[in-house]
Amino acid sequence: MATVSWDLLFGYLFLGLINGAFYALLALGLAVIFGMLHVVNFMHGVQYMLGALGTALLLQTFGLGYWWALAIVPLCVGFTGLLTEKLFLARIAHLNALYGMLLCFGLALVIQGLVQAIYGLTPLPYSPPRELTGAVKLPFLLVPYYRLWVPVFSIVICGVTWFCIQKTRLGAYLRASTENPQIVQTFGVNVPLLVTVTYSVSVGLAGLAGVLAAPIYQPQAFMGHDLMIVVFAIVVIGGMGSIGGSIVTGFLAGLIEGLVGYVYPQASSLAIFILMVVILIVRPAGLFGWTVNAPKNAAENDEIFDVSAKGVKITAILVVLALIVAFFFVYKYTVIQAVCFAIYALSVGFLISYVGLLSFGHAMFFGAGSYAVAQLGAVWGVPSELSVLIGVLASAALAFVVGLVALRRQGIYFAMITLGIGQMMYFIALKAEFTHGEDGIQNVPQTALFGLLPLSDPTILYIVVSILFIGIILGLGRIVNSPFGEVLKAVRDNEARAISLGYRADRYKLIAFVISGALAGLAGGLKSVVSQSANLSDMHWSMSGQALLMVLIGGMGTLYGPIVGAVIVFGLTYYFASLGEWVLVAQGVVFVSCVLLFRRGVVGEAIARLRSSAKSPKAGSQPEVSFS
Repeated sequence: MATVSWDLLFGYLFLGLINGAFYALLALGLAVIFGMLHVVNFMHGVQYMLGALGTALLLQTFGLGYWWALAIVPLCVGFTGLLTEKLFLARIAHLNALYGMLLCFGLALVIQGLVQAIYGLTPLPYSPPRELTGAVKLPFLLVPYYRLWVPVFSIVICGVTWFCIQKTRLGAYLRASTENPQIVQTFGVNVPLLVTVTYSVSVGLAGLAGVLAAPIYQPQAFMGHDLMIVVFAIVVIGGMGSIGGSIVTGFLAGLIEGLVGYVYPQASSLAIFILMVVILIVRPAGLFGWTVNAPKNAAENDEIFDVSAKGVKITAILVVLALIVAFFFVYKYTVIQAVCFAIYALSVGFLISYVGLLSFGHAMFFGAGSYAVAQLGAVWGVPSELSVLIGVLASAALAFVVGLVALRRQGIYFAMITLGIGQMMYFIALKAEFTHGEDGIQNVPQTALFGLLPLSDPTILYIVVSILFIGIILGLGRIVNSPFGEVLKAVRDNEARAISLGYRADRYKLIAFVISGALAGLAGGLKSVVSQSANLSDMHWSMSGQALLMVLIGGMGTLYGPIVGAVIVFGLTYYFASLGEWVLVAQGVVFVSCVLLFRRGVVGEAIARLRSSAKSPKAGSQPEVSFS
């Protein structure tokens, strides 16, 4: 029986307590923003980074040390939150909450890109204040003063914030405004101002966490990039919008992470996500949530452009013509890769437009297909066509399991759960031996199709992938125009009514989710064959963001808009490559512009204008007279 190393155990637990202090502060800010604005603030990690960066720059530029930063930096970061709310979030407050999530994602890309371009990726050095240097000897543990200061200060700030929200009149107005802002405004409360102040204070909490983190983690552009996914999972575990739940769960998650790190260090990154899945199975509303009601689905109340059987054929013909032209004028492998991403975007667009669900974790299916094909082909020598088929089945099986958990919630909750589970799969891929970590699986063979057609020939590969792509377009069109597709539309538009008519909505959504996951796996598998490699970027949550960008640009609410979006995004990626460090900025600007100015997307806008032209009377014609 192994003996317990108490020094090591308490060391891991104390490290977990420090991480929990940051988790609690960040989760608290997220919970407040979600409770007030119903927005998942994807900028929170960036605002945390700005707090740490501002702390270092305050010292380098003005010679102001840690204690000045503790007072000044959260106010400055909070002011950036005020500008964000006034200039951006207020403009889409009347829209589905998922647009706010996408807008914040785009703004985060812009800010991260700017910081990377200006300051690079080298961490800025920052030391603890002189007053908190040294250490104190505790039983089984020698604790630096600064690392003891962080959790104590975090507990105080979290407690004060909780008291202000739960026990003061201002907090009462805030809580009432989340339920019925119109009634609160009749009592003379300036609700828009209250929203702005609340968002700014919550952003200031993220900046405060960044100040605390600066002497420990050293400021750099992406320090909050993956941390926020953990915090999102914590908010889901505690219950979306639960202030106390976020604080308690933040510290609890840190301690659990530390305990798992002591027992099995390789699984410490997975602990939070495994806990999230277990909690959601037992209690879908989270530990401290009281309801499973969610904001409306992704497509609900948005304009949906359903495609007819004739429209399916026209689309297929246009795609065939485009592929023929591209064959002669564009580098073949570029077109093939664009087709792979178009299939991936179709999988996400189908789920949004015809099921009303936005998945922010679809990269797990794309990556599962990619890794399955790479492992089967490069290591086990399985032919490419059989590898791709197995990869599709593996992604479909994964989608079935994930759907059983994630489909218990809707709207933003569903997006957050898929994001958390997707990141859990990413960490599994990171730690698994067969994936070779950051090196990935290389030299994936391109075997002869059915032993006859060598896929190593660019022309044959181009034709095979193109035929498969056309088949997917026709197949999806057939699905959405079938009785199954009609039920999906009914569930999307009014789930309660569909259930009252005897349809098992959960079953239909699960089948559609599996279809979507299988398509994403097919895209990942084909990408693995085409590029002859599989790597961690295939499964990272940023790959899910890329798919959403494609859907948004092409047209959220259209079936085939994602194809156009994929071509545009893929083409811009090649163009943006020449921008070097400014690539993220350019992508973020495109994302934000689409959310604010072009929400229908290219295809959606074109369809809307065609319909408008068809409905408007022709010049010189007499209006129709009715005698009924």
